[in-house]
Amino acid sequence: MQLAWLGDAVWELHQRLLRCRRPGRSADLHAAVVGAVKAEAQARALQWLEPRLSDEERELVRRGRNRAGRGPRRGDPGLYGQATGFETMLGWLFLQNPKRLAELLDLLEKYQSVP
Repeated sequence: MQLAWLGDAVWELHQRLLRCRRPGRSADLHAAVVGAVKAEAQARALQWLEPRLSDEERELVRRGRNRAGRGPRRGDPGLYGQATGFETMLGWLFLQNPKRLAELLDLLEKYQSVP
């Protein structure tokens, strides 16, 4: 779960850096980042990346997903699990393979429409 915790920070920092490239009001930038880091958005990012992942990366996602638990009371446990798996993979890549992390984040940047 520490990898997921770290991966969550990596993902949020990445989203903040993307939005720093253009001027904007702090409140608008914050709202955009919040929208990008919620479980639903992370699950969509993982779904898009999934065919591009190695077997090792898929295994990290699976392990993180299986450790996720139910998540927030009103949230979808399936989405929460996918998001936790995504974060786990990002956390592991941050520590073990920053080059691959950068490749995946670049792919996601092209996929996402960032204002």
